[in-house]
Amino acid sequence: MIGILIAVAAVIITFLLKGVSPVILINLPSIFIVIVGSTGAVVASFGMANFKKVPKLLGLAIKPYASNAVATRVQLVEYAARARREGLLSLETDVEKVDDPFLKHGLQMVIDGMEPETVEEVLELEIEALKNRHAVGHQMWSLWAGYAPTFGILGAVMGLIAVMAHLSEPEKLGAGIQVAFIATLLAVGLANILFMPMSVALKGRTTAEVAEREMAVAGILALQAGDNPRIVEQKLDTFLTPAERASIHDKRNEPGSSASAGAEAA
Repeated sequence: MIGILIAVAAVIITFLLKGVSPVILINLPSIFIVIVGSTGAVVASFGMANFKKVPKLLGLAIKPYASNAVATRVQLVEYAARARREGLLSLETDVEKVDDPFLKHGLQMVIDGMEPETVEEVLELEIEALKNRHAVGHQMWSLWAGYAPTFGILGAVMGLIAVMAHLSEPEKLGAGIQVAFIATLLAVGLANILFMPMSVALKGRTTAEVAEREMAVAGILALQAGDNPRIVEQKLDTFLTPAERASIHDKRNEPGSSASAGAEAA
């Protein structure tokens, strides 16, 4: 949201520096052809059912992503230590308390005694399904960013056609040409200030969520294989940023911390 406000401020300040009032952008024909026209193209491409998700997608894109990677990593290492000491069935009561449906499903399959290949296949299919679902959202915003400038050009051409109808009145040509290009300016501005950033932000959220799920898969399979908790730690740490690893290290050194206790018990 801060980035969008900065971009809008840059446009407004540039207008003022040029000695032009930003109010000139409030041109109903230009707004209509760009917004309504591009919206129609998006609905035609993705259907009304998907388009109704636009407000929700906008909220997701603007809201900072809350990563659960560190908590998942700590949780899996603790489970690995307990499973190594007491067996996989000792985790059955703990699994019921897991909030993440994906992690809960994976752990439940392990406790139920499914083959590692089956567990991995099912979880990877879930990840692929997530990618496909999320792709609709960021592709919709991306195509919207492509449609808007096209309708901006249409608006400019329509405006120029209207200007040509008044060639016999030279005093009106300047204002008419100015209005004709407002549609293009609005379209390019919306595409680059709103539509494309929303697409990139949603794609980034999907990448982060997929990475967390892949980390969960690695931890679940390592736990099922009976790997030493230290090895599980090293595997899962490869999915974390240096800052996230440092935060775990700091917590681990705190007296009485569960991470420290789990590591010592292992």
